[in-house]
Parts: sequence; structure tokens; C-alpha cells
Amino acid sequence: MWELIRANKRNSIILMAIMAMVLLILGFVIGMAFSGSPGGGFIGLMIATAIWVVLTLVSFSSGDQILLAASRAKPVTHDVHPQLFNVVEEMKIAAGLPAMPKVYIINDPAPNAFATGRNPQTASVAVTAGLLARLNRDELQGVVAHEISHILNRDILFVTLAGIMLGSIVLLSQVFLRGMFYSSMVGSRRRYSSGSGGGGQAQVVMMVAAIVVAILAPIMAYLLYFALSRRREYLADAGAARLTRYPEGLASALEKIAGDSAPQLAAANKVTAPMYIANPFKRKGQRKLSDLTSTHPPISERVKILRNMMHGVSFKEYSDAFTEVTHAKTVVPVAALSAKEDIAQRQAHAEATKKGRREKQMRQVGDIMRRVNQFVFLSCVCGLKMKIPPNFKGDKVKCPRCRKTLDIPSR
Repeated sequence: MWELIRANKRNSIILMAIMAMVLLILGFVIGMAFSGSPGGGFIGLMIATAIWVVLTLVSFSSGDQILLAASRAKPVTHDVHPQLFNVVEEMKIAAGLPAMPKVYIINDPAPNAFATGRNPQTASVAVTAGLLARLNRDELQGVVAHEISHILNRDILFVTLAGIMLGSIVLLSQVFLRGMFYSSMVGSRRRYSSGSGGGGQAQVVMMVAAIVVAILAPIMAYLLYFALSRRREYLADAGAARLTRYPEGLASALEKIAGDSAPQLAAANKVTAPMYIANPFKRKGQRKLSDLTSTHPPISERVKILRNMMHGVSFKEYSDAFTEVTHAKTVVPVAALSAKEDIAQRQAHAEATKKGRREKQMRQVGDIMRRVNQFVFLSCVCGLKMKIPPNFKGDKVKCPRCRKTLDIPSR
């Protein structure tokens, strides 16, 4: 496992270095285009570096909280969903994490989940209310194990830092391109017609080169970011199968997430999309995205790999299934494959095979969302259950059935 983590860290450093080079080259070219001299290029380089340093410091200090807030995730207690807390604790123990991840719920009907944080000691797991309403215990365990694997593999810090780096590149490109568009609209380009013809032509060439770089830099950064993000999803699937010893749980969960008819996740954006277990922008019937531009591997492929793990749940078993399904070189590092593991699959939980759970869970999703939004639940002696919204004024409420006055507990 430690060899896998080291390989993951090494690949992260390489990717971060490449993205840093893209950012600095972009800053240099833009600065040189505006000034027409190498001195201006170095000024642009310094500005790009300053932007990256500031955003990196922000991401280290509070990047996880920013991502959670942007995703509209709210912290919850054990009372809101005991099963979710129990599953997270089980997977925390199985993975040997040093601390219990904080648990968040996103008030959204679309089923999805992600993990974030700077390290395993400060990690958080967030799931949507829609996910809790649709999955049985084995499926929920598979999803949580996938996110715990991201924490164990140190993916969470990479996603935060790479997202900030990608945001810096996009920010510089957008500011430059919008500035160029505004300048052309107000006619500021007339300055190029003055002065010597050679100097003006050279500056125009540099400006065109800067525009090309500003367009291509975010695209290149996106492709680098998405390529490694997809690799990490495969590794997290392998880790989830190993932690739960039941690959079918995650496979079934992924099928339900992919086939769900709920609208796409409202709070997701292009930078946060790779954090989720499944592409939050994917809709049923949508045209399949190309492998180069998708933030996640195809779910159908991930499901096939998991279901091809017939004899055990070791990394070697996942690697063989991966090669058989994709006909590509394995994503599992050689060091992880060399370890001799013989981990048998377990049987499904009896609770997960009960009939009628789907209807019961769907009825509970409204209450889950209300609890997340701090509704107060009151039960009257007449049997009526009332749900008091957080903005209700007053400390008492009258039962509409028996007219009995009930005290509202302090919130």
C-alpha cells in the first residue's frame, strides 16, 4: 500500500510541475505581448507566479472548506443518518486512517459523492441526499470505500492543489482574452499602426502568439488534469473493492448513479467535477464524451472491471480484470502488484437483499434533506408528525389536527 501511495505522490508532483510550467509560460507570453519586450515577459511571469502562490496558500489553509462550501455541503451529526456514519467509520477502520473523516450531506436529489481535505487527519466525505435515498448498505459501503481510498491514496490534496492551479491558468487566459476583446471593441489596436512598421509587426505577431497560447494553455491543463483524475478513479475503485471485499456493491452503486433520472448536480462546476465519484454533468441519453475530455472513465467500463474480479479483491485481481476489459496497460503500480495478497470476496449483507427497501428509502429522502436544512421534527400525542422549518418564528406551534400546543425545542 505504501508503494502505491509513493507512486501516486510521484505522479502528482510530475503533473503539478507540468501545470506550473504551463502557468508560468502563459504569464511570460502574455506579459511579453503587452509590452513588446522580454522585460514585460518577466513582469508577466512574476504576476503569474504571485497569483499561483496566493491561490496555493489559500488552498492549503482552507481549500477543502472552500470546495465544501462551493458544493453546498453541510456538516451532519450521527442522528441525521446513523447508517452513513457507521459505514464511514467501518471504512475508516478498514483503511487504517488516523482520524474519522468529517461527514457532510449535499441537499441535492442527484446521487453522487466526493472526498476532500489536506491530509487523512483533516479529511471530509460528502454525499448527496439523493445517493442516500437510492443505495442499499452494500452499495453505500462501496461508494464510501471509494472515497476513503482517495483519502488513503492522498488524492484529496492533489485534487485541491491541481484544481487551484487549473483555476489560475483559466483565470489568466480569460482575463487576457476578455481584455483583448474589450480593447478591439474600443479601437485601442490603432496604436499598432503608429511607429515603425517592423516593430509594429513584431508586436502583432507576439500578440497573436499570446492569443494562441491563452487558448491552448487551459485546454492542455484540462487534458493533463483529467488524464490523471481518470487514473485515480480506477485506483480508488480497486481500493474500494479491497476495503469492502465486495466489488459488486460499488459496481451496482455506479450503475444506479449512471442510470438515475434526477437533474444534474446543481452545485458542480468544471473545476470540482473530477472530485466526484461519477461525472456530475452526465445526463441520461447524453452523447458519450471522448476519453480525452471526460473527467471520469466510462462507468460501464468501471462496472465491467469490478464484475470481472471473480476470484478475489487484491490489486493483482483488479489489474488482471482491468487489462482484460480495457486491453490497456494496468493503472496499478508494479510495486502494488508484487505484494502477495489472497483476499477472498465476502457475501452480500442480508440487509441489502431485503425487498421493498427502495420505496422506503425514497420516502426518507425528504426527511433527510429537511434534517440537513435544520428542520425540527415534532410528534404530537395524536400521532401527527410536524416538520418545522428553520425560519419559523416563535417557540410554540399548534397541532393542526388536535389543536394541542407544542413547545419547539431550541435550535
